[in-house]
Amino acid sequence: MARTPTELLSPADQERRRALRVMKGVALGALVLMAIVFVVAFVLQERYPWLAYVRAAAEGGMVGALADWFAVTALFRHPLGIPIPHTAIIPRRKDEIGRTLGEFVETNFLEGSVVRTKLESTAIAATAGRWLQAPEHAETVASEASTMAAGILRALSDDEVRDLISDLAREHLLDPQWAPAIGGWLTKVLDADAHRGAVNLGIDSIATWLAANRESFSGLVSRRLPSWVPSVAMRLVDDTVYHEAVKFAAAVQADPQHPARIAIDRYLARLADNLQHDPATIGRLEDAKSAVFDSPRVRELAAEAWHTAKSGLLRSLDDPGSALRRRIVAALVEIGERLASDPGLQRRVDDRVADAAVFLVDRYRHDIASIITDTVEKWDPAETTEKIELMVGRDLQYIRLNGTIVGALAGLAIFAVAHALLG
Repeated sequence: MARTPTELLSPADQERRRALRVMKGVALGALVLMAIVFVVAFVLQERYPWLAYVRAAAEGGMVGALADWFAVTALFRHPLGIPIPHTAIIPRRKDEIGRTLGEFVETNFLEGSVVRTKLESTAIAATAGRWLQAPEHAETVASEASTMAAGILRALSDDEVRDLISDLAREHLLDPQWAPAIGGWLTKVLDADAHRGAVNLGIDSIATWLAANRESFSGLVSRRLPSWVPSVAMRLVDDTVYHEAVKFAAAVQADPQHPARIAIDRYLARLADNLQHDPATIGRLEDAKSAVFDSPRVRELAAEAWHTAKSGLLRSLDDPGSALRRRIVAALVEIGERLASDPGLQRRVDDRVADAAVFLVDRYRHDIASIITDTVEKWDPAETTEKIELMVGRDLQYIRLNGTIVGALAGLAIFAVAHALLG
């Protein structure tokens, strides 16, 4: 069932409509009163000459009331429905009024110097800091921020997020060639001799493993010898291999210029060069990269990681006692305390806020003001007329009432002066 226009109005507008009707009745009552007084005085002025002054006052009051009624009514509609020129101004010039109002706001309010002056006179950072350092206020901010973040997370589609992550990973990680970048990085490492630590760590690890795993060499070589070789000889061969390996590792550890170290350096230099310039090496690395990242298992792991992270975040955001929420509240309180007590930080924050506001106003002032223009243009002329009349119509009815009183006084004064001068 459609609602009536009255039901569509807000409670405040309904109250304005009632007040407007009351004032219209008062103004109309004043006009009717002037008309009755005029009739009575006109009929009896021959018998009572002093009623001529009353008649003149009532006549002037009627003229003033009618003139102001016409002026007020002409703003919103055609008086008596007659399409008199230059009446129904608001519905006829609605769009122009909207543009003028938008230009007024843009010129006088959305101006950089005006905004900066207002913001500089307001201690934004200090006020925000004093408010935020109260734990209950920080908890409120954290709660609202958590609710917003949780809402955004719940609104996200897991499939779309997974596809987005996949597209971003492919665009920024998979599509670019890794080999030249890795080769260039390895070249810089070799030039800076920064690989020595890794080589030393590797050699030390081998020596430590040899010292702790003597039994691993039992049968390592001897099991490959003919069966007729004596067991003593087999053990001797295994021991010899083990001791040679230990001595080799110790020699590499002790000699920075050991041939094995030089061979490692040459291999790394050759690898760095091939990664940058050898198509075959580059192709093998890129194929290996694609094989790893295009693996279904890797995709499943990525999906599981997103689902786990999302679930964990939602639980933490929804739980006021979670570690995440407590850290957010503590961080907000700390920020508030710093803002409230650090004048230097206050000035920097206030300056940044003012600069940002001025930038936005200067850049988007026309777009912001156009909201007014576009909104008024979309309004129905009758709706616009009613909105404006409800806002200012009651005061305009006072103009009608004042016009009645002023007209009566003017009529009385004119008649009195004329009677005094002309008799």
